[in-house]
Amino acid sequence: MPDISAPPRRKGKVRREDLKPGECLCDNCTGKCCRYFSLPIETPTTWDDYDAIRWYLAHGRTLIYVEKGTWFLVVMTKCRYLNRDDRCAIYLNRPKICNEYTTANCEYDDDWAFEKVFECPEQIWEYAEAVLPPRKRPKPPVPVVTQIGGMA
Repeated sequence: MPDISAPPRRKGKVRREDLKPGECLCDNCTGKCCRYFSLPIETPTTWDDYDAIRWYLAHGRTLIYVEKGTWFLVVMTKCRYLNRDDRCAIYLNRPKICNEYTTANCEYDDDWAFEKVFECPEQIWEYAEAVLPPRKRPKPPVPVVTQIGGMA
């Protein structure tokens, strides 16, 4: 049964500047902001830091990006409350972070463009090798020579 409370979707992409007063940009969107979440992470400075990021990227549907010097982890996962028609099923009772989100700077018009983007473990490891000093490898143990038997 269709949701009659949701306004009908327009066909074709509407430009932000073409919206009439009172129209909502979200009525023309596919819920981009509801298909991932992004969290700031510590800027990596050591091999261990980069190894942790390598672990994040090994899980798939993740990426790391850098914007204005801040590092972020992105997890590409659809919100469980996003309906098939790209509307929020709990709009009146949505989480505070959703309630405070505005379309003023949303990515409706744009594709992502970042200073740095890492999509797989190999990329972050290659970057670490370029920016960090060589890894210190432990020295092999010195063999202990013992003499068995007498001298000839």
